[in-house]
Amino acid sequence: MTTPVQADVSDDTRELFGALAQGDPDLLGAGLEARAAFQVKSGLDARSYALVKIAALIAMDAPPASYVWQVANALAEGATPEDILGVLIAVAPQVGGPRIVAAAPEIMVALGLALPDGM
Repeated sequence: MTTPVQADVSDDTRELFGALAQGDPDLLGAGLEARAAFQVKSGLDARSYALVKIAALIAMDAPPASYVWQVANALAEGATPEDILGVLIAVAPQVGGPRIVAAAPEIMVALGLALPDGM
């Protein structure tokens, strides 16, 4: 197992890491602008684009915070929880059961749902 190193990190770098970890909207603004440009280039409407991004998160076994961000984006673009469930079901044959089982609770949390007992 690798142990963490004690890197010499400047105060500015430490602050930027902290801002990114907390999802600072000012810092992420450039990313949002890029997202909008890519959505336009894709030719997809904003709702479809957001749902495709959820499919990509499922396929790549994304970290939990990614689902919180993208599910919120999808809902803001007019997607429904039923649409998001449909995405989960649609990609299941391609990504496999383990990815679906891993993504489902993350999406539930992003939707503000309680997890089933025992989770």
